[in-house]
Order: sequence, then structure tokens, then C-alpha cells
Amino acid sequence: MENFFKLRENNTNVKTEILAGVTTFLTMVYIVIVNPAILSSAGVPFEQVFMATIIAAVTGTLIMGLFAKYPIAIAPGMGLNAYFASVVATQGLSYQTVFGAVLVAGILFILLSVSKLREMLIMAIPSGLKYGITSGIGLFIAFIGLKSAGIVVPNKATMISMGDLHSPVTVLSIFGLFITLILMARRINGALFYGMIITAIFGYFFDLLRFKGIASLPPAPVFFDVDLAGVFSNGLYAVIFAFLLVTIFDTTGTMIGVSEQAGLMKNGKFPRAKQAFLGDSVATTVGAMFGTSPSTAYIESSTGVAAGGRTGLTALVVSILFFLSMFFSPLISAISSLPAITAPVLIIVGCFMMEGLAKVAWKEFDEAFPAFAIILTMPLTSSIATGIAIGFITYPLMKVFSGKGKTVHPLIYFFGAVFLIQLIFFPSH
Repeated sequence: MENFFKLRENNTNVKTEILAGVTTFLTMVYIVIVNPAILSSAGVPFEQVFMATIIAAVTGTLIMGLFAKYPIAIAPGMGLNAYFASVVATQGLSYQTVFGAVLVAGILFILLSVSKLREMLIMAIPSGLKYGITSGIGLFIAFIGLKSAGIVVPNKATMISMGDLHSPVTVLSIFGLFITLILMARRINGALFYGMIITAIFGYFFDLLRFKGIASLPPAPVFFDVDLAGVFSNGLYAVIFAFLLVTIFDTTGTMIGVSEQAGLMKNGKFPRAKQAFLGDSVATTVGAMFGTSPSTAYIESSTGVAAGGRTGLTALVVSILFFLSMFFSPLISAISSLPAITAPVLIIVGCFMMEGLAKVAWKEFDEAFPAFAIILTMPLTSSIATGIAIGFITYPLMKVFSGKGKTVHPLIYFFGAVFLIQLIFFPSH
């Protein structure tokens, strides 16, 4: 294991990697319950999506862990599942037909992943945009944590305001945040994980964490409940394009952000890129065959990196835990229903991911503004892909009008134009 994952070379060990894997899993396991809840609103049976979600997560994360050897977890993406449900609802299509569109997008995704396009794209993205993406994801993660804890809530007048600080879940979240911060300040290894455990114990004793059971037999998976012919007879090309574009940039942005945070990017390059890209593209394709929306790299992977995860062993642990989760759906449901357990970790990890801001050339406005635009729009639109789109549109424009147009890679111009068209004509959210 030491030789396969090169633990010593990456300044880590088996215990740290296992703790990191458990930490990542606990912050993203909600998807096993939330994804079926969203897709069942489009008519897909809950049990079918439950199993498909786990199968897609295990497939993608195993590829990421064993072949790409990155501490990044893959699972069906939030936002993409809501878009899936909206396509079924607004276009009067069967969910089988829309699964067909996901399958076509997944196959195209695999072809793009084995080509050099995605790798070239990562190399073409200027460092300022990369740091902006990482920091934007950090703010987005922290914002998710604040929202799920009830520390901030929607407000018609101001959009967002302070929540009810007397709410039991909010009080427990704040308690968990301070406990975890104390553990971090004391430099205790596994502080994020231990913070979650302590919060869960207090949640149990204060009757906020309720178990209706521990284990249950998993439902049988459903294979290839897909209508491919309907994709072409209904001309769902815009839907395929939206799935493909959002998934590519959502997951590529997350990989850049998490790898940058872990110190795994080498001179702006992404080692073992093709293997990493196969993780999300194969998971999307396999997931469509079993009955779920497209898969993406999970921003919650940054919690495992913050806990010390640096290799594919972290991802391997996550995939094993996802596999086991199919036998423990009552337990998973109980943990997922108490956001106070994971919210503090998300808030703290948001802080870790802001480090790259120090490297943005703030005194060069044509470098600074696109990074700022990404950081601003990611949390406010709740979309990594939209944030990246704004960056890709503003960066070449700023460079052209400041007389530095020739310094911009042609791919940035190309995707800037694609994103502009997509945001105007094919908005995905």
C-alpha cells in the first residue's frame, strides 16, 4: 500500500488517509438520500436512484483512487439532478428519455476525457483564474455550510440574513464549529473528523440525531431503463450540450481547486489527468445506465484534503464506505438529516481554500477582475460552472481591451464564446 499510493512521498500515512476518507464520506453522504429525493420528483423510483447513486459513486471514486491516485471523490452532482428533474417536468418527456440524454453526454464525456482536450484546457487556464476557482469553491463550500446550519437564511428584502440562533440545529452547529476550531487550534490530527463525532454524540443526547434502525437489505438495482431513441426523436441536443458542458467545467474546476489545495498541481500541470477525467466520465455513463443524473468531482473532497488526505487511498476509503452504505440506509438517512454534523467542517474548509487569493496579481486589473468575478459568482449562483463561465468570458475581454490579447490561449477564447452562448440560450439552472 505504501509503494502503490506513495504515502511517504506525499507526506502522509495510512491512518491519516483513512481519517481523510471517512471525513470526505461523512460530508458528502447526504447525496445518497438527497439525489433519490430530487429524481423521484421526476418519477424515477426512489430505490432505483438510491442504488444508481451508490453504483456511480463507487465506480467513479474507485477509478479516481486506484488509477488517478487522487484524494477526490466522485458522485452524482447537485444542480445537475435538479436540472434533470426540470427537463422532465417542463418538456413533457419520460425520465427514460432524459436518462438517454445523460448516457449520450456520458459517452461524449469519455471521448473528450481520453482526448487531450481536457488536459489542454487545464494547462490553458491562467493561474489567476485557477486561484479564483479554488477560492470561489471555498466560499461556495462555506456558504453551503452556513445555509445548512441555519446560520444564514433566505430573506426577501436582503436575499440573505442571520438565522434563528435559538434553533436547536443552529445552536448545535455553532457548538460543533467552536469545538472543531478548538481542536484545529490545538493542532490535533483528525480534528475535522473528531469534531463531527463529538457533534454527533451531543446531537444524539439532545434528541436531534434519531435512528430508526441501523442496517437493511439494499434494493435490487435496475439496469438500462433508458430510451435512447427518444433522445434523437425529440431532438434533445441542447439538453445533451448542457449536461456535457456543466459536467466538464464543474468537475474540472473542482479537480483544479482540490488539487491546488492539496499541493498536487505541478507547475500548473495536472499529473495523471486522463485517468482522473475517466473517473467522472465513466461514472456519468454507468450512472445513466442504472438510473441517475451526471456525476461530478465533489467539492466536499476538500474536507478530506484538509484532514490530511493526499493520495488515492483517501478515495479508496470513500468508495468502500459508499459500497457499505447500501446496507446501512437507515443509519445514513439519520446522519444526513442532521446538517449540524457536517456544516462546521464545510465552513472551516472554506477558509483553507482561500489561501490562493494571496497569489492573485491584484495590482493588474485585467488579472484581478476575472478572478474576483469567479469568487463573487460561484457562491451567489450556487454553481461552480457558472462561476467558471463568468471568468472565461471576462478574462479574454479584459486582455483584448488592455492590449494583451495575444497572451491568451486560443482555448480560452473558444470556451469564452461557448459559455456566452450557453448562458444566453441554454442556461442550465
